[in-house]
Amino acid sequence: MNAPAQPPLTGLRVVDLATLFAGPLAATMLGDFGAEVIKVEHPRRPDPSRGHGLSKNGVGLWWKILGRNKRNLTLDLSAPAGRDLLLRLAAGTDVIIENFRPGTLERWGLGPAELHAANPRLVLTRVTGFGQFGPYAHRPGFGTLAEAMSGFAAITGEPDSPPTLPPFGLADSIAALATAYAVMTALAGRDRTGEGQVVDMAIIEPILTVLGPQPLWYDQLGHVQPRTGNRSRNNAPRNTYRTSDGQWVAVSTSAQSVAERVVWLVGRPELVDEPWFGSGTTRAEHADELDEAVGDWIARHTRAEALRAFEKAEAAIAPVYDIRDVMEDPQYRALGSIAEVDDPELGPLRMQNVLFRLSGTPGAIRWAGRPHGADTDEILTGLGLSAPEIAALRAEHVL
Repeated sequence: MNAPAQPPLTGLRVVDLATLFAGPLAATMLGDFGAEVIKVEHPRRPDPSRGHGLSKNGVGLWWKILGRNKRNLTLDLSAPAGRDLLLRLAAGTDVIIENFRPGTLERWGLGPAELHAANPRLVLTRVTGFGQFGPYAHRPGFGTLAEAMSGFAAITGEPDSPPTLPPFGLADSIAALATAYAVMTALAGRDRTGEGQVVDMAIIEPILTVLGPQPLWYDQLGHVQPRTGNRSRNNAPRNTYRTSDGQWVAVSTSAQSVAERVVWLVGRPELVDEPWFGSGTTRAEHADELDEAVGDWIARHTRAEALRAFEKAEAAIAPVYDIRDVMEDPQYRALGSIAEVDDPELGPLRMQNVLFRLSGTPGAIRWAGRPHGADTDEILTGLGLSAPEIAALRAEHVL
């Protein structure tokens, strides 16, 4: 019998110096596929995500996800002894991810020059709100600011309502995906050149990228996208609709054939013959009429009935879920999208699984987020420090 395949990032060491949330989540994604991730936290000021959101028995639950597959080291990087230890750690590290304000690492003697002197192959990944240069570089930056400045909030919400911010870390999560991609791209470059480099990731940029052609529309046509609620300027019907049992469903008609199936299903086949029905853009100009036709039909059916009828007609529909529905949905179950992890502190936990499936070298959640500093002695012993040296550093509050 063949031995189980190792995850694809086995042998890659990542040091996570970042907090809240883009940098740490990028490190989590790398750890999910086998990278050895060492989370470095201040001895007296742990990563604030440990206290974000809900907790159980005094243990932050968000951290259990964000800190999974990471070993935990406490280290005061502003202390000379802490600086020296990080340089020793960097010598055997492939990637460092940090999100301090620009200039902070340099002030501690841990900037790119010092880190690359310790390890020329290191990929130093810097994740900040606004990037490493420019007029806003030294401002405090959070995902909320990126959601506002990117144009996302301006187009989100009903036309007569205020701009709407998401109730979760959208910009941070998008930046985390982009950061993991940037790290792998920089590592691929290192494979060719033999040298590391600096990744400069500004959280305001990835969310701008996923907003689509808005800059081009404005550049070429002077068009500024307005808020349209759940409707789209590109196709209709496209909205959420309430069912007879008080549930909600979402309908999309991005393809012309699907739009035709929807109006046939809801008993309005004559709409297909209207001259404006032939394209998504012109259908969107008649969204009121289309929403009324679809909404009236859905309002006379339960959610289960609507889903069955749309599926039979090969029209695109989805239930509007809350997290209770997600946890029970058969498609998510088939994909294994929610994994159960045994945790020494809290027992069995269910959380999102690794981000994608690989047929030959899959990732896995090996453990949930560990206590603050849980692996400090083991990591430092691996760097060659003796027990008395570690005790002395702890007495000096470096650890």
